[in-house]
Amino acid sequence: MEENNFIKSTSGITMKDKIGYALGDVGSLLVFGLVNTILQIYYTDFLGIAPLAVMLIFMIARVWDAVNDPIWGSIVDKLPVKRRGVRYKRWLLWLCVPLSVFAVLMFLDVRSLSSGWVIAYAAITYIIFGMLYTGVNIPYGSMSSVITTDEKERNSLSVFRSVGSTLGGFGALVLYMLCYKNSEFNYTTLIVGVIILAVLSCAACIGCNKLSKERVESLPARKEKGETRKVIKGLMTNRAFLIISIVGLLFLAAQMFQTSYNTYLFKYYFGKPGYASLVTVCQYLPVAVIMFFSGKIVKKLGRKEICALGVLLAGVAFLVLCFWQTDNYIVYLAFNLIAGLGFSFIFLMIWALANDAIDDYMVKSGRADTGTAYSVFTFMRKLGQTLAAIVVNICLISMGYGASGTADIENVTDTMAHSMYMQAVIIPCVMCFAMFLLLWFAYPLSKKKVKELQDEKNNVMNDIVGGEQTSEELTEEVSGDDNV
Repeated sequence: MEENNFIKSTSGITMKDKIGYALGDVGSLLVFGLVNTILQIYYTDFLGIAPLAVMLIFMIARVWDAVNDPIWGSIVDKLPVKRRGVRYKRWLLWLCVPLSVFAVLMFLDVRSLSSGWVIAYAAITYIIFGMLYTGVNIPYGSMSSVITTDEKERNSLSVFRSVGSTLGGFGALVLYMLCYKNSEFNYTTLIVGVIILAVLSCAACIGCNKLSKERVESLPARKEKGETRKVIKGLMTNRAFLIISIVGLLFLAAQMFQTSYNTYLFKYYFGKPGYASLVTVCQYLPVAVIMFFSGKIVKKLGRKEICALGVLLAGVAFLVLCFWQTDNYIVYLAFNLIAGLGFSFIFLMIWALANDAIDDYMVKSGRADTGTAYSVFTFMRKLGQTLAAIVVNICLISMGYGASGTADIENVTDTMAHSMYMQAVIIPCVMCFAMFLLLWFAYPLSKKKVKELQDEKNNVMNDIVGGEQTSEELTEEVSGDDNV
């Protein structure tokens, strides 16, 4: 089958590239962090939407994403480019404003509407927000493959992306704490904070567009009708891509479950609603330390190996909390700090692992369908988000929480609060052990295999280019034509 992608291999990223690329995830997480941290409890405890309805909203959104995400990936792969160096980053400039607008619309106070219209409004704004987020995230994820083809530089980009994600996510965490500053939810603080975060999100996305340089040129793919379906099938039958997609799903599910469910746990079990964000802070803090050593650790042990051991450590930390059943929130936070240490490696390396798997697909298929590959990986992560939402709401429904809207959310008994605690630690514990087993025993790209893959990838890319120019000539040509 004729390959219609033309790729010029190059490297040589600067700190400007790293900061610019990190700003992309800062911009995304400034608004997506609101979904992770606040949206679930905002729906149930402020708008009075029953947990069952919330769960259905998230499930309907993911059904639509099954159609929407591959379309986005195909559009990103096919849309022509008028000038070099903007194939992926232009999408951040085009969609950052609509994304920010719908982030604000999700949190408008619509309690004056009937319950049915409140649910409809919540569903529509959330689904459109998700579509726009996909439109930004797929090309942003694809950018790492065209900023550099060097393995070490991709590791560096993955680390900076994770740092950007951490910084962006802190916005929603701080806002949540401010909303509960006096132990009572303050809506005015929420909506003002959401508007500020939305404006900052736009600024960060524009910064990513301006500072990042796409060095690898990729011409639009001219795909035949039905070919996108074949590409997706090929991706999902690639063992490395399938396993890392499932791991990405479980990792995001574990993160989002904790972020959402701890808002209820700290409100009803520990009696300190404003402190819930500290759990996420404890899990992010180790990242600030590990990021400086991650390159050396990965070089010595390998990405797959250190990520597997990390999630194993996190699983053990949650297992201890299962047996301890502490009512001291400081002890609870301390073990979440240990779990955060274990999570740090996969948090920093998940996108580098995804790049490895996409390279493995490219080598075995002879194709470079980067946009479509990232759309599938993004969709799997969204399924993780939905899995977290489903589990959170099933836990609430099983206790009868919020079945009658806001009328009974304060009638949480000690038994219900204890059940919340056990669910809050057992569920991420199970997810962590599942990730360990998948990475250690099923994921095929070990440290040795990744080195072999790099050589195979270079050969495939030379075949795609056609062998007309050497890598040095290509690097010089592309580096000398900077349109950023």
